[in-house]
Amino acid sequence: MTKEKKEASNSYKKNISYLRERLGVDKNFDVIQLDLEYAGRKMAFFFIDGFVKDDILHLLMKFLAKLEPEHLDPDPLTRLMKTYIPYVEIEKEDDLNKVTDFVLAGPVALVVEGIDEIILIDARTYPARSPEEPDLERVVRGSRDGYVETIVFNTALTRRRVRDRSLRMEYLQIGRRSKTDVCVCYLEDIAEEERVEDLKKVLKEIDTDGLPMAEKTVEEFISGRHWNPYPAVRYTERPDTAASHLYEGHVLLIIDGSPSVMITPATYWHHMQHAEEYRQKPLVGAYLRLVRFIAVMASIFILPLYFLFSENPEILPDALEFIGPSEPGVIPLLFQFLIAEIGIDILRMAAIHTPSSLATALGLVAAIMIGQVSVEVGWFSYEVVLYLAVAAIGTYATPSYEMSLANRLVRIFLLLMAASFGVAGYVLGVSLWILYLVRMNSFKVPYFWPFLPFSYKAFRDIFIRSPIPLKNRRPTFLHPKDPDR
Repeated sequence: MTKEKKEASNSYKKNISYLRERLGVDKNFDVIQLDLEYAGRKMAFFFIDGFVKDDILHLLMKFLAKLEPEHLDPDPLTRLMKTYIPYVEIEKEDDLNKVTDFVLAGPVALVVEGIDEIILIDARTYPARSPEEPDLERVVRGSRDGYVETIVFNTALTRRRVRDRSLRMEYLQIGRRSKTDVCVCYLEDIAEEERVEDLKKVLKEIDTDGLPMAEKTVEEFISGRHWNPYPAVRYTERPDTAASHLYEGHVLLIIDGSPSVMITPATYWHHMQHAEEYRQKPLVGAYLRLVRFIAVMASIFILPLYFLFSENPEILPDALEFIGPSEPGVIPLLFQFLIAEIGIDILRMAAIHTPSSLATALGLVAAIMIGQVSVEVGWFSYEVVLYLAVAAIGTYATPSYEMSLANRLVRIFLLLMAASFGVAGYVLGVSLWILYLVRMNSFKVPYFWPFLPFSYKAFRDIFIRSPIPLKNRRPTFLHPKDPDR
């Protein structure tokens, strides 16, 4: 696929022939070449069937049909663009290779005999679903609109909430073949300029055929940590959540074909926040956040701790002697946990692929036929099922799906460390996990900030949902141009 410039010529036949071959008109049923003749000149529309608004194209053809030869003198290109093609989004292009890319992206190309430039009319429309509340970020009270798979809709949903003159939506294309539309969104008066430029530089250096997984493919290129389970960016499908991060100084990435907007940078604690905490009164929101933190910590530590106490009852105080399985079961305790962990993941995968009408039946099978029967036949103990259920609930209480998966791997790691080396292994595992998070960076930002490096005010705002009127500062780690609201 050449990137050299191909100049359009005065020869109508040469322009048509090149575009026909480049677009594969004869080989693609949905690539349309519409040959016309108006005002004594041959004309041709090139467009993709399904990407064009038919009513607008019909209206333009009606206007062109009224043209007389004298209407296009002395400068036919200027006359057409400024007088006789009544449309807002219209431009000209003299590079036929760029014209090809434009047509494949949706706009209409108009080739006119005797004109050495191509007229591009952006009359495209994309198949899109209506905005609806995201499944992963539901709230009891609040807006019910969410991002969709069309980039123009998503930028409009963002601008609806951020009517600031400094809001910037910078357009990029990534992918040699896919030419995927990407938007870098930020508030110029707040976001750090160096951070924005660094992100755009990394995006422009991405060299790949396409972005089949949209934002997840981009994350693998910009994060630079391919085997690190922890997410370097935060995802959201809520425009109000995205807007609140813009006001703080974050930079967003909106990618065509994905309903998830990427928030950069994101620390460990950003993945612990949820819109519901800010939809309630401050005291209630603080309580909900505290409960969420407890649930997340329980999902990581409760299984390894229970295994450690069960295998080493001598370290328990007298008041906690009841901890441990009353009936060990025929399978060793470690393998009970590992089998149950894998079983939960299998159940999760089955739930994703199960039609909604059969979801209730799947739940009954998992709860009765697997859970209850496995205990009765002695495969598992009741305590294992109990603590695993608590850990699973904590996992699903984690707002970020990517963070919950990473924490699950950490839980299995701590379980194996406790089984291999006892108390020393558990302490070493927790220490290695904390050191791993402390050494991480998300776009040059410490991942564990504000815990390490420590910042009292930011630490307080993270663990206690502060009232909005009192939270009159932006996060210092973003180096905002306007630190005070």
